[in-house]
Amino acid sequence: MRALICGYYGEHNLGDDALLEVLLGQLPVGCRPLVTAHDQALVRERFGVETTDRRRLKDVLAALGRCNALVLGGGSLLQDATSFRSLLYYGALMLAARTRGKSVLLWGQGLGPLRRRRSRLLVRGLLPLATAISWRDPASAAQAKAWGVGARVGSDPVWALPARAWDGRGGPIVVCFRPVRQLDADTWRPYLEALEGLAVAAEREVLWLPFHQDQDRGLLADLSRQGLVGPPLAARSRELAVATPQEAMDAFAQAGLVLAMRLHGLILAALGGSPCAALSYDPKVAAAAAGIGCPCQGLDVAPPPDLQDSWAAVLDQPPDPAGIAALRQESQVHRVVLDSLKG
Repeated sequence: MRALICGYYGEHNLGDDALLEVLLGQLPVGCRPLVTAHDQALVRERFGVETTDRRRLKDVLAALGRCNALVLGGGSLLQDATSFRSLLYYGALMLAARTRGKSVLLWGQGLGPLRRRRSRLLVRGLLPLATAISWRDPASAAQAKAWGVGARVGSDPVWALPARAWDGRGGPIVVCFRPVRQLDADTWRPYLEALEGLAVAAEREVLWLPFHQDQDRGLLADLSRQGLVGPPLAARSRELAVATPQEAMDAFAQAGLVLAMRLHGLILAALGGSPCAALSYDPKVAAAAAGIGCPCQGLDVAPPPDLQDSWAAVLDQPPDPAGIAALRQESQVHRVVLDSLKG
């Protein structure tokens, strides 16, 4: 049995690397993966798998012809926030697979956002093509059910990664910030001022961890050039380079607090046992923060004047391990989807 594993892999995003690590670990014995990837050399070296260029649909369709099944692996692939063209890409693969008599598995997927009416109509027509589905959140499952497609629902698959012991009391503040549409020069300022106030008051170093190398790296320098990083914060700040999800978890496990905008940055921080707080640019981040039980500030509204105090309240205060254990257990739902790849 050979499966084409399709996702946003090899794009220098630690969250997608973590998803691929979990998915490969859950494949049945004897199933041979062929993975779509942009940076194919990186994925082949890190995971020891065969790859094809994810950005060349012709190559991906040729690879599909050599496989028995198509697996859309983790994240939110059926969405049009990236572009309608992206949605057409995954739709074309699903249709091609079913036309050729191959299984289509949606593993640990999120559904949406679907901002265009034509996107909703397209996805509503695509979902019945799937032979097995698991959703990573109740909202996605509810939308699919409203369209007549029932399926299993669990927590995000990355929760299945092994947890770490936290040893970060008195440790640095680690930030997983990213450029987002909600924040410009003026709206970044209150968050950076709260971060500066906390770092100075608690006498902590601030480590800027770029979770997506191509998007997040250099953000500290960019904000500094705009005059948004005050001298006290600049003196305590440095960018921290990590290459793998495991290296990110090592950093989180030594942190006194992780401030995360990235969904999987927040999840890996919680798996590292670290105290954490979220800045939500997307409902998926707010949902994860609620599951963890950590503070969450939505970026679509102005931050409250006591933002620094809310972060200070969780400094060196790790999340409830029972809640983390429950989320880890819920992530096991996704294994069942891959049972059809046995043999």
